[in-house]
Amino acid sequence: MNLPATLRNALHLDGSLQLSLGQLSVAGCKAVNEDAIGIRIPDANLMTIKGAAAVIADGVSAADAGREASESCVTSFLSDYFSTPESWSVGKSAQQVLTALNRWLYSRGREYQDRHRGYITTFSAVVFKSHSAHLFHVGDSRIYRLRQGELELLTRDHATRISSEQSYLSRAMGLDVKLDVDYRVVDLLEGDLFLLSTDGVHDFINHPQLQQLLAQPGSGTESLEEDCDRLIKQALANGSQDNLSCQLLRIDALPEQGIDDVVRHLTELPLPPFLEVGMRVDGFVVEKELHASTRSQVYRVRDEISNQLYCMKTPSVNYEDDPAYLERFVMESWVGSRMNSPHIVRVVDSSRRKSCLYYLTEYVDGMTLAQWMREHPHPPVEEVVYLVEQIALGLRAFHRREILHQDIKPDNIMINAQGRVKILDFGSCYAPGFAEITAPIQREQALGTADYSAPEYALGLAPNFRSDLFSLAVISYEMLTSKLPFEGKLEHCKTSADFLKTRYTPSYQLNPLVPVWIDGAIRKGLRLHQERRHVEVAEFSHELQHPNPRYLEYRFRPLVERNPVLTWKIIAATLTLANLATLLWLS
Repeated sequence: MNLPATLRNALHLDGSLQLSLGQLSVAGCKAVNEDAIGIRIPDANLMTIKGAAAVIADGVSAADAGREASESCVTSFLSDYFSTPESWSVGKSAQQVLTALNRWLYSRGREYQDRHRGYITTFSAVVFKSHSAHLFHVGDSRIYRLRQGELELLTRDHATRISSEQSYLSRAMGLDVKLDVDYRVVDLLEGDLFLLSTDGVHDFINHPQLQQLLAQPGSGTESLEEDCDRLIKQALANGSQDNLSCQLLRIDALPEQGIDDVVRHLTELPLPPFLEVGMRVDGFVVEKELHASTRSQVYRVRDEISNQLYCMKTPSVNYEDDPAYLERFVMESWVGSRMNSPHIVRVVDSSRRKSCLYYLTEYVDGMTLAQWMREHPHPPVEEVVYLVEQIALGLRAFHRREILHQDIKPDNIMINAQGRVKILDFGSCYAPGFAEITAPIQREQALGTADYSAPEYALGLAPNFRSDLFSLAVISYEMLTSKLPFEGKLEHCKTSADFLKTRYTPSYQLNPLVPVWIDGAIRKGLRLHQERRHVEVAEFSHELQHPNPRYLEYRFRPLVERNPVLTWKIIAATLTLANLATLLWLS
């Protein structure tokens, strides 16, 4: 698989496992084998990003299309999982693929309902990535782990037994339009042996016997194939009348990198010096310095060959010995190259060999939102809504890739000459798919700006998509009022008590032209608790354009409903004053 340069640059981490494997599937006493098995170990680069996968499925014999169902699940999962975005986590990728597979199986089964056909199968899969195994399971196939001679069943059967000899599946692929998959993540140790099996094997070999058979595995792929054969023969000898399938995967070595290895990869390209107008870098002429800080510099450059303008971002030499900083800088171009939206600045993948560390983006001829706000202190409400809608579209593109931007602020938003908004700066982005790769360095946390960051960052809580929404709501409020919400005190809040002391001033009190229902949408986006905000930015954007009747009523609701805490404070203060007055009168 050929990867773009931006992706190759990001693969400074070695996520490649060393695995030994074996698998076998036989019909047994039956005429047709309705089991399906498959293992995919990709090349080193894709192994680092997505991991390796093993899948086993047992088509339900009572459903005429059980064989087709099991084969479709195995082949489709091993293909589609590795085609999901690199930024997605293992859990997100697998769940999306399995949901689509289940709906397809269910719809196919409904087509043949009159002929009593059904596309129903069990499904169990393990994805090995970095130092973890991700387990996905539905039905009564199983996943075991043998560690230091002890065998552990890692899944539970989704089957209801109605007699000693008969049971039926309570959950399976294609059984219902809604799919409930067990998902579990376990750690990996060198020497771990994973067994995936169908009921034709594990129903006829009890736990102690299975542990004994697996406790002495050989060394090498051929021996694991022989071990699979031995398990199947033992199940047949014990009276198995079903199809028999099993897979064995042993962890021979985990990816281990010392800090020196990571630093060496990250510093393969030297850091560029401070650039001045007229200097040339790899055929790009520096025309102007657009931004400079202690962490990075951004220049407008012109391609000498095509005469095209670009932005060139370079890391600061102040951090040349900081691997965490260098990793985050490399990840900026990796994240940016995954984005494809007219509302996100485009990372340019130059085919030229680089002489130093930098990356290019398209050049946006315009101004930042911060500059626009200074030039338009009292903009029309409809123009604000129009700009916020575009920012929301850009954020949705990030969120569809399961990426948090984490630094949405006016300085990171450009408005071009045509009034189109583009989000820039990927320096604080969080991509779960990359975060799952174990690293020997202490990674930098979110580098967002306190004035625009959601409370969960200051409180050390896990952020989510609603955290970016909070930042967007702050910007919306500032554009409409020329002031930050909560009287600009967010940056000083460090504890829950600090946040609870803040006071929200409705935007229509500062700008009478703001409709009450728009303020209601912004107020909800600024809730201190994540779960009280909108579910996603699209809902927030919709409410800015379509009046929500609930917000129209808010202004006229009693204080006890709008702010019960303030109400009780007033009552307590009133009672205290009354008691003091009584004591003074009595004295």
